[in-house]
Amino acid sequence: MPVTDPLSRRLFLSGAAVTAAAATLPAFAQRRRPNGIVNPLVKNRADAQVFRHTDGWYYLTGSVPEYDRLVLRRARTIGGLTNASEKVLWRHEAKGPMSGFLWAPELHWIDGKWIMYFAAGPSGGGEDVFRIRTYAVVCDGPDPMMGNWTVLGQLQTPWDSFNLDSTSFVHRGTRYLAWAQREPGIDTNSNLYLAPLATPLTLAAKPARLTVPTLPWEIRGYKVAEAPALLARNGRLFMTYSASATDARYCLGMLTARDDADIMDPTAWTKSPVPVMKTDPARRIFGPGHNSFTVDERGRDMIVFHARDYEKITGDPLFDPNRHTRVQPVRYDADGVPQFDPPVANGPLRV
Repeated sequence: MPVTDPLSRRLFLSGAAVTAAAATLPAFAQRRRPNGIVNPLVKNRADAQVFRHTDGWYYLTGSVPEYDRLVLRRARTIGGLTNASEKVLWRHEAKGPMSGFLWAPELHWIDGKWIMYFAAGPSGGGEDVFRIRTYAVVCDGPDPMMGNWTVLGQLQTPWDSFNLDSTSFVHRGTRYLAWAQREPGIDTNSNLYLAPLATPLTLAAKPARLTVPTLPWEIRGYKVAEAPALLARNGRLFMTYSASATDARYCLGMLTARDDADIMDPTAWTKSPVPVMKTDPARRIFGPGHNSFTVDERGRDMIVFHARDYEKITGDPLFDPNRHTRVQPVRYDADGVPQFDPPVANGPLRV
């Protein structure tokens, strides 16, 4: 799906350069300067996504604890998202395949339209509520907070199986979709896949299976690779993803490919042998994961993710409501590789 839109929900490049004023500050002043962000940024919003559009607004969406609606808020600054008004874009249906849980909404601007991917299952209780598939809703106008949102359809993949966490990005003029899915014949809960798009809901080529969870930190509780997020920097593509059960064992992994590689070739991607972000009891951050990337008002890369601030959970962790949206700067090592650990503690963020 060749495109000219430079936008994507997790590949946002327009703020790559630090402003000239900020660049003149001493390094210690840049690190310590308050910016109005207090963590957690938004409470009770998991699967966190912040998208900065060319209209100058920051948009935030995420899973609500009730899993019954798609929501969106916006503000002129990242810190302003904390108290921004939130609009319900769409609610689950009364019956059918989208009548149960709604998971992990993802906002995108594709071919001049606002589109939100999400995963949904049917209601009725039992195992069937986890018959999760990916769908999209579309807005009928240029303002996503004012327009009407209606169902666009279901994502078409080669297998009718559990799939979720779709994210879209543009690379070298082609729009891609990355997502998580259970592939028949592979004994995992989900793997990561990539394909170019023909339309927002149809693939233009056979998907590439980028990674299967096999390492010890990827298979604790469940064998999971999900929630891909892309950051293109320093001549490389860095794709983070979430692994293991959604309690304190949840963590971030990362795949890396050269910018000029054939990204549909799984061998072009190298997996980090260790998590790139994990639980930090000292800072009381438990189960960091399902991240996105954005830039702050000064153009610096930021990672957005959810985590709890306690470890002990009663019952299924998916129904514990206290996965909160958090944000912190992305650091880079001498080789230009992004660094996410350690997660910052609750409180005002100074960068």
